[in-house]
Amino acid sequence: MNSTINPWASSDQSVDIERLYTEFGIERMETAITNLPDVPYFMKRGIVFGHRDYQRIANAIAQHEPFHILTGFMPSGHPHLGHLMVMKEVVWHVQQGGNGYICIADREAHAVRNLSWDQCQTYGNEYLACLFALGYEGETYQQSQNRVVQDLAFEASSRANFSELSAIYGFTPETDIGHAMSVLTQVSDILYPQVDDEPAPTIVPVGLDQDPHIRLTRGIAHKLRMFTIEDRDTHISIRSKDAPVEAMDAVQKAFKGSKRYEGHIDVTGVSHEIVSRTVRAIERAHGGYGFVTPSATFHRFIPGLTGGKMSSSVPESIIGFYEDDKAVTKKIMAALTGGRMTLQEQKELGGEADKCPVYQLNLFHMVADDAELAEIHRKCTAGELMCGQCKKEAASRVIAFLAEFREKMAVASDMLARKSC
Repeated sequence: MNSTINPWASSDQSVDIERLYTEFGIERMETAITNLPDVPYFMKRGIVFGHRDYQRIANAIAQHEPFHILTGFMPSGHPHLGHLMVMKEVVWHVQQGGNGYICIADREAHAVRNLSWDQCQTYGNEYLACLFALGYEGETYQQSQNRVVQDLAFEASSRANFSELSAIYGFTPETDIGHAMSVLTQVSDILYPQVDDEPAPTIVPVGLDQDPHIRLTRGIAHKLRMFTIEDRDTHISIRSKDAPVEAMDAVQKAFKGSKRYEGHIDVTGVSHEIVSRTVRAIERAHGGYGFVTPSATFHRFIPGLTGGKMSSSVPESIIGFYEDDKAVTKKIMAALTGGRMTLQEQKELGGEADKCPVYQLNLFHMVADDAELAEIHRKCTAGELMCGQCKKEAASRVIAFLAEFREKMAVASDMLARKSC
């Protein structure tokens, strides 16, 4: 696997998930969900496979504490089934009590994909219609229309340099400044909920290809803090990062009996959580941000019908939300499968369900019941279910889903049209 991941690649980027846990520091999802009151199917089935610092979010859900949920969509084309998982994850987190934020990354689409602003507007509304059709409740905004995001991106730019961007994204001297600026706007988007509302744990559900943005943002969020807080077992050390003297004075005053040294203040007898909350409030009172380092979850991409990543650049690989039943059926019936070379081999050896894009349609979205899904898998691998029959059944499920979903999208589109008038 390459040492960099390209967030803008339309083709599949071959990734060994097992290596991510050591090479990029991504943790296994099961390490953070044991105290969730309800574990959603996409985590149980390993679709959402990894995280960065999700324990904060799980704790907030379990303890009914505030947290934010944000993700963005680059409006570079019509939404399709490949976008559905992250949308579902956003809606689920909102239902668990999260404050929802959806960014339409039109500045990124304009800078990276050369789309017109009108195109960005049209595609962006389609994404929002999908989200509202799924039951999303929360804030939405366009990058180009959000002055707070633009100002925050300028602040973020003072904490990043081109060498760092080159290391994370593989930028070269030929990379244009607009592309680099779109990256800093992504950072600003991720931090925006904590400026618009209050600093709180923030979960950003993304595909693996967006991890460079997560890593950069986590680093910049830390750099924008006035203080770092370190648990030294016997005491909590509050260390200044060029904090103003007035802020240092306020910290010392907030903790009676604290000991002040040059550049840091040590506190005993107070929990790390209380110290963190108090110092964060002091930062904000003195013009700082007090950011909580954002968290992320990572989901596997649903395979394209032709193999590889489901991508609009390969029309045969996707199922669009606006495609008619005939086109959907034709694509699924022509899809790559995990079947054997001959019918006889299929009966004797069984199919390879885990390699089959049609089975993955069921796994990701089309079969809600775990027992039903397990039976499809068993029949396939036992040679009892042939590919043709499996495709017909999958096509029926997809068509039924799209019929209901399009009705909800139509209602959401009307709502968006009324709001824009």
